[in-house]
Amino acid sequence: MSWDPRNLYQLSRKKLFSPKQKTRFQFMWKAKRDTRGYHDANITERQWLRMFNPQLPTLNMKLGDNAKHPNTASLMYACMERRMDFIVFRSHFASSIWMARQLIVHGKVKLNGKKHPFPSHTVKDGDVVTVEPESVVTLKPNKESKELRFSALPFQQPWMFIPEYLEVNYNTCSTVFLREPVTRPHTTEVPSPYPPEFHALAFEYYFRRGRTRR
Repeated sequence: MSWDPRNLYQLSRKKLFSPKQKTRFQFMWKAKRDTRGYHDANITERQWLRMFNPQLPTLNMKLGDNAKHPNTASLMYACMERRMDFIVFRSHFASSIWMARQLIVHGKVKLNGKKHPFPSHTVKDGDVVTVEPESVVTLKPNKESKELRFSALPFQQPWMFIPEYLEVNYNTCSTVFLREPVTRPHTTEVPSPYPPEFHALAFEYYFRRGRTRR
């Protein structure tokens, strides 16, 4: 979760599976390793197992014969999108998830108008996250005046999309968290470099592990 060009290069060359992987467990283990690597957020396996929810959200609607609904396992990490550091990064106020955490810890981010220096805090529907304009990575001061102007960063364009569960206002550098991410025909709302089928293998790994622990 970074705009670093090395990150983009590694993702473009990454192969989902290797010829050495032959068993289904090997497929599931690699899927959980890679997806956890992207949605990590410094969470241990034990912490994630407590957060893991086998009941995934979806959008209730009638589907046509030609409507392809993605595997809902792609929403396995939907709960992570409620974190303040994820929201700051998804809103393009920071160039990486680590920069987003630093802004929050240093008191540059407010939750509903009050400073909230906890990157892992999960917001509720309708909560407003605001970042100080001087701390936004894409806003640079003008040489002739003190006004801040938009200045694009290298390799930023591949990441310039706004998830539908966020309402971002760049004039006020604020974001409203609208709702939990869902799946829709032909698309899933949780940003990820991996396809839904890859997430389905990771979901199966954690589902089996959680079932054996009971």
